[in-house]
Amino acid sequence: MGRPDFTWTDLKRPRRSANIRAMRWRQSRASQNVQDYRGRSTGGGGGMKLGLGAVVLAIIAYFVGGPQLVMSLFSGAGSAPQSEAPVEAGTPGDEGGAFVSHVLGDTEETWSAIFGQAGREYPAPYLALFEHGINTGCGSATSAAGPFYCPADNKVYIDLAFFRQLETEFAAQGDFAKAYVIAHEVGHHVQTVLGTSAKVRQAQQAASSEQEANGLQVRMELQADCYAGIWAHHADRARQLVEEGDIDEALTAASAVGDDTIQKRIQGHVNQESFTHGSGAERQQWFRKGYSTGSVDACNTFQ
Repeated sequence: MGRPDFTWTDLKRPRRSANIRAMRWRQSRASQNVQDYRGRSTGGGGGMKLGLGAVVLAIIAYFVGGPQLVMSLFSGAGSAPQSEAPVEAGTPGDEGGAFVSHVLGDTEETWSAIFGQAGREYPAPYLALFEHGINTGCGSATSAAGPFYCPADNKVYIDLAFFRQLETEFAAQGDFAKAYVIAHEVGHHVQTVLGTSAKVRQAQQAASSEQEANGLQVRMELQADCYAGIWAHHADRARQLVEEGDIDEALTAASAVGDDTIQKRIQGHVNQESFTHGSGAERQQWFRKGYSTGSVDACNTFQ
């Protein structure tokens, strides 16, 4: 895959404050692009409550299966996509909703600045909070799909139950582990805006084997990890929201949910040909690369 058709400029790195002790997400700007469907009767879930097994399956599907698997398993494939009636966007008042809104708002700060330096406007995505299930532009999804980005309606979808189980079952602790997931999904939105996602799908359709198609998917997922690192870079250097301990939380989460780690846990062995997100070490490597450089040019995983 080629690089974007315009030049990116790295942001200047202000000196790190020695007084930072934790992720200061409340000091970031809250996004007004959050649509809160929680407590509403929405599609996709059929009233199903999300049990432990379903959440664990969600985490496995999210981190191993990739967006194609997620949607094919849980979207009611074969039916025409039907999005929910829109709700007024804003900032939820509860702790979990506020956290998501502030992290999303900070990704808007990062990508608006980067796009602006390239002479372009960043079309920020919406984020939908839901419970149990929801209709999307990509199809009907239950909470078992885990967090995902739908390019058809340019929205990130999250059931907060995923975050709670991520902490308890996969030991991915801390606010920054959750922020990393949000920033990764926003990374997929950036890929859609730049046209990378469309190029990857086209190349996958022309692939001569499933292994080749999976390899392209791995590169796209690793790039989204790198883009999440770019957000962390600017959240840290430009706005002093994080400290190194927070970055370690993201790296620990990336390692814990690598394809190799999950495959060992589920099937007892590793099959690299079936990777769709990359190994834990690869995910750490690309997140760290985005974090250390803050440059989109450094995130060309298709070279």
